[in-house]
Amino acid sequence: MKQTELFWRVFNEAIADYHKHDNVDEPLRNPYDKSQIEHLLYHKNWVDTVQWHFEDIIRNPDIDPKEALMLKRRIDASNQVRTDMVEYIDSYFLDKYKDVEVRPDARINTESPAWAVDRFSILALKIYHMKIETERTDVDEAHRQACARKLAVLREQHDDLATAIEELIDDIENGRKYMKVYKQMKMYNDPNLNPVLYNNKK
Repeated sequence: MKQTELFWRVFNEAIADYHKHDNVDEPLRNPYDKSQIEHLLYHKNWVDTVQWHFEDIIRNPDIDPKEALMLKRRIDASNQVRTDMVEYIDSYFLDKYKDVEVRPDARINTESPAWAVDRFSILALKIYHMKIETERTDVDEAHRQACARKLAVLREQHDDLATAIEELIDDIENGRKYMKVYKQMKMYNDPNLNPVLYNNKK
């Protein structure tokens, strides 16, 4: 099995499990052991799926402003967890390929494997929800056809991104590319780096 086939299967499993309840407050029940890459993939996509629905809720024009503020803070916290999960996945790849002999002419990639996997996870959500739009019975045929065309593009994007991820991993496995991971430099959540937060402490 190609690695991206495993990624895709786990992502869609997490999406399906979330939609059994379709509730942003539903607790995560990860079916995989923590020693498995599937555990990280499932957790990563669950966070993405919950945040997808946070973003839907906060765009409700009738949302109470206080509720919106609380939700914005939940989205910020979710973004932090999302970034953490990407770093955990990159740590998995770093450990997996730590003994690979890097060629003298090896090149660095524009993004790490985990950030590519992050885009793959979001793409799974786009395809899931666009497919729903093509099956709605409360809209006209023009809407369904427009969404069907978008769905076809998303599926093409899936194939291209899967190929790119496989090629990147193959390059790393064979020393043609090397990983260099920069740990997160987020400032807005850090009370020592966000001026609104550190000035408020004075």
